[in-house]
Amino acid sequence: MIVVSQSPEATFNVRLFFGDFLIDTAERRLWRDGSEVQIAPKAFEVLAFLATHADQLVLREQLMKEIWPGTFVDDHALSFQIAEARKVLSDDPKNPTYIETRPRRGYRFMAPVRSEEAQPAEFQRTEPPRQAAPASELVPETRYAQSGDVNIAYQVLGTGPIDLVFVMGWVSHLEYFWREPRFARFLRRLASFSRLILFDKRGTGLSDRVPLHQLPTLEQRMDDVRAVMEAVGSRRAAICSISEGGPMSLLFAATYPEKTSGLVMIGSYARRLRDGDYPWGPTAAERDRYCTQIRQNWGGPVGIEERAPTLANDPQFRDWWATYLRMGASPGAAEALTRMNAEIDIRPILPTLRVPTLVIHRAGDRCLLVQEGRFLAERIPGARFVELSGADHLPFVGDQDAILDEIEQFVTGSTHPVPPERSLATALFLDPPLNPGIADRYVTQVRKEIEWFRGRAADIATGAPLATFDGPARAVRCAFSMVAQGKNFGVPARAAVHTGECEFQSDGKPAGYAIDLTRLILPSVPAGRVLVSRVVKDLVAGSGIQFALRQELRLAAEAERWPLFEVLSC
Repeated sequence: MIVVSQSPEATFNVRLFFGDFLIDTAERRLWRDGSEVQIAPKAFEVLAFLATHADQLVLREQLMKEIWPGTFVDDHALSFQIAEARKVLSDDPKNPTYIETRPRRGYRFMAPVRSEEAQPAEFQRTEPPRQAAPASELVPETRYAQSGDVNIAYQVLGTGPIDLVFVMGWVSHLEYFWREPRFARFLRRLASFSRLILFDKRGTGLSDRVPLHQLPTLEQRMDDVRAVMEAVGSRRAAICSISEGGPMSLLFAATYPEKTSGLVMIGSYARRLRDGDYPWGPTAAERDRYCTQIRQNWGGPVGIEERAPTLANDPQFRDWWATYLRMGASPGAAEALTRMNAEIDIRPILPTLRVPTLVIHRAGDRCLLVQEGRFLAERIPGARFVELSGADHLPFVGDQDAILDEIEQFVTGSTHPVPPERSLATALFLDPPLNPGIADRYVTQVRKEIEWFRGRAADIATGAPLATFDGPARAVRCAFSMVAQGKNFGVPARAAVHTGECEFQSDGKPAGYAIDLTRLILPSVPAGRVLVSRVVKDLVAGSGIQFALRQELRLAAEAERWPLFEVLSC
């Protein structure tokens, strides 16, 4: 048994020898027979802590407290890091040589361990030189930001003058990004001209797991981005989004233009399913077949033929992709995310974007057709569209430098300030007949509801209280609660909700077409009900809010009809 100080400073200041391995805790490197072994940072910390407490039972709670101090993580995070440590040691959990599991209690490092002071001659002869790894090869440490009651895993790499938030699509796993050399090179190139900020969305990767019915909506993912930006002290950043990460990133940029210096969308889309005026996405039947494939084949390289056709037959890449997906999400979560994404439609939001935007798409993309990228660029004001050759959907596969060159040129030159008075917002109109003796108490309750759902009250004093929200789901839930509270006060209230571009005047009051349209919806709403536009319904996909189509709003000045949906439950 090795006796060392319990403090982190002392623990990571020794060299430990066991079997063919050497742990250099000072330089945070693992060696085997004189060759360095790649290991994720947290897995290294777990391994080093167990080795410094060799032959002792280390309780799970103690290990989690030491490795993630001051942060709540679930057992999954620890189990994953133990599995990673075993993998690099080639240690069979059923017949272990190094790490023994004590069910429901903890772990014991079984092998004899010698400190540097007890170093044998054979290790002296084969010891690698004490040379720190180049900064360009270091894997960033995973940290956690609090977003509500959920912990969001993030990493920061680089010291460039521009903050760049990287938003991966579908599922992700921060530490498995770095296991694929092409992906690692892609990220390090981004970090060469920026301070790169990476994160796993809630329910995936190293972020907190959540129930399948609580997988993140676009609105919650925006909250997670804000939480990570606040955690790293970023007041304004460019956003680089991949595939499914695009709709959320665009919604974030439209809602928070003051926080967004530019938006890059690579291989992305405005709507996932095929529609009459959007003929490029999969049909509902094709989406169902893909979900069946997820259920039956998760754990293998699902979808690799469409996402990386040039590497689809490469054994190493297939193995990495399969493991990456498996570590990124459970099959149930992957299917739920796929179905939820199929409900998203941000087409009405595209004209409201007011930040510099670059849309990149490969001409032969098999996962998302190039026409979908063109559709985005044509409808986003001032957007630049770059079409590149290639068939791979994943940007780090194929000619990644062509993509990276475009991103670097755009990001380093797209720092023009954006006037914050115009942004995407969700407007709420409430129409209660304010009876004498009831009005004051009910208005007080309305104010409380707006504050509770993080809204901005704009016109409470009149007969049609108005508030705006930076998230449509919060606006819908606030409206639903207001109407329900009205019944308690004997007030037959009704509410209308719509999302669109708003102009905020010097006194903070919103104006513009989105406000006017919400006001026009209100007379169509029956007493005791909440009606929303299709824009709102499409943006809250996955929130659990239930709707039913009720009627259409026809504007005399427009040929377009606006379907209105009643909120049935929240």
